[in-house]
Amino acid sequence: MFSGIVEAVGVVESSKDTGDGVRLRIVAPQVLGDAQIGESISVSGACMTVVEFGSEWFDVEVTHESLRCTTLGSLKPQSRVNLEKALKMSDRLGGHMVTGHVDTVGKIVEIVEEGFSKVMKFSLPSRWSQFFVKKGSVTVEGVSLTVADCGPVTSISSSNESDFWFSVALIPHTMDVTTLGAIQIGQSVNIETDVIARYVVRLLGESYLENLNKERETVL
Repeated sequence: MFSGIVEAVGVVESSKDTGDGVRLRIVAPQVLGDAQIGESISVSGACMTVVEFGSEWFDVEVTHESLRCTTLGSLKPQSRVNLEKALKMSDRLGGHMVTGHVDTVGKIVEIVEEGFSKVMKFSLPSRWSQFFVKKGSVTVEGVSLTVADCGPVTSISSSNESDFWFSVALIPHTMDVTTLGAIQIGQSVNIETDVIARYVVRLLGESYLENLNKERETVL
């Protein structure tokens, strides 16, 4: 379990296709002070297991399943990644409960400067829309963020596979200490929806959701 509060930005030293998956070596001495083989670390939002490490680097093995669900397969030497070690029971939960299990890959479609912040809009498949609500939580590239707004894409050029959007507002600190400050329009990103929202939707069922708030009232 993670909080979505990035501890360090690491740099990919190598990406090796082993045939069984991809082995990444990431340089990040900031997170290796108490490193252990087998521990979990979030790499741009994806929970990975440390299989080897040195004083300044650690290796993870990315399975075919993770390659299908995340952007980790596109990483190359010198790529920058957001890193967070797994939470301890005594840690403050500064962001929100993040599992490190990436749901889908979204794409950034708009960046607008608004005062000292930047408002970024992301598109993603509509099947994930039920887990979004204004002022709710979302994880982008391992960073815990608040949903500023969300809704369906109305452009005639949208497709069924990418017809939902959400936006977030980033303060300078977040842009400085994560990879999000260098993100560009068209770039793909790892998205994890709020785990609590996922359980609520599963518990209540789709029939409940179809009637929820149609008249701005709660279905009993």
